[in-house]
Amino acid sequence: MNALLRRGVARVGIPCVWRGKRFSSRDEAAESNRGTPMLRHLTYKIKSTGPITVAEYMKEVLTNPAKGYYVHHDMLGEKGDFITSPEISQIFGELLGIWFISEWMASGKSPAFQLVELGPGRGTLTGDILRVFSQLGSVLKACDISIHLVEVSQKLSEIQALTLTEEKLPLERDAESLVYMKGVTKSGLPVSWYRDLKDVPKGCSFYLAHEFFDALPVHKFQKTSQGWREVLVDIDPQVPDKLRFVLAPCATPAEAFIRQHDEGRDHVEVCPDAGIIIQDLSERIALTGGAALIADYGHDGTKADTFRGFRGHQLHDVLIAPGTADLTADVDFSYLRRMAQGKVASLGPVEQRTFLKNMGIDVRLQEPFHATC
Repeated sequence: MNALLRRGVARVGIPCVWRGKRFSSRDEAAESNRGTPMLRHLTYKIKSTGPITVAEYMKEVLTNPAKGYYVHHDMLGEKGDFITSPEISQIFGELLGIWFISEWMASGKSPAFQLVELGPGRGTLTGDILRVFSQLGSVLKACDISIHLVEVSQKLSEIQALTLTEEKLPLERDAESLVYMKGVTKSGLPVSWYRDLKDVPKGCSFYLAHEFFDALPVHKFQKTSQGWREVLVDIDPQVPDKLRFVLAPCATPAEAFIRQHDEGRDHVEVCPDAGIIIQDLSERIALTGGAALIADYGHDGTKADTFRGFRGHQLHDVLIAPGTADLTADVDFSYLRRMAQGKVASLGPVEQRTFLKNMGIDVRLQEPFHATC
């Protein structure tokens, strides 16, 4: 689905077994867990502080600086754990490039703008967009364009640099700086890397988040006879090297994110980090102009438990062998819309198929295929 924007836990938990197999590790061999550095880290953490939230679990598993899945894995492509649209066809990125140019023209043709991608993967999507920028250079010739990539993975940032930058021009690196890497793209545009959106300079910007929000940590809640209870991750007392889900025995601080009075679902996932990023994007766009395009697996406030793992392109139990599989949860676009707080126009979501058809993909598919250089 696509959407766009313009201008202290108790130690004791209640055992919790999901109806869906993918949410429980009960049916998988505990042997899969043994020897996993992340599992040892998590069990030590839980023994020290008590059960942890699903959000904390996701954050540790995916982005822990020493053992995180995203930090040290090249997870994309046939040999990885999942494939995204840009890895399948260049047409997706080409149409996004046209969309960004159209938005730039509709917003008054600012003399300069930043293209900012959150979680750029291998850099394939930005590369396809930049190729369109070059092909339509006569339209953009009076505009000063710069590229800004928000990436926490050192491994992926190196792959992005290989994809995007001119080999003859060395990269500038400074691990201690907010801008930890700089270079020049093959088309001659400056490109910079950051670990956090807040470090990207403010200015007229067009933001892209493609399959980014679905990897942000979510808090999970289950409705019970005692009210809403947060789902936590604990150690299985019967099998010490195995994790399990439990329900918090009482209310937790994150419960404040639930719209309790008009929430009809029995199970809810909430992503505070996504709300913070949307608020930042909305404030930036309202202040300096631009737009944001968010493309992700998601729903409009209708789905319940969507937390799942992928390993080798197959569904993978989220509690088995943490650190070796991707973890994801569908994006709640209704929540993102609320977090924009009316500061910018919020359109969508629409199905990606509809967006691409509106952008003319049918016409593009009829043209001769040109391989990416």
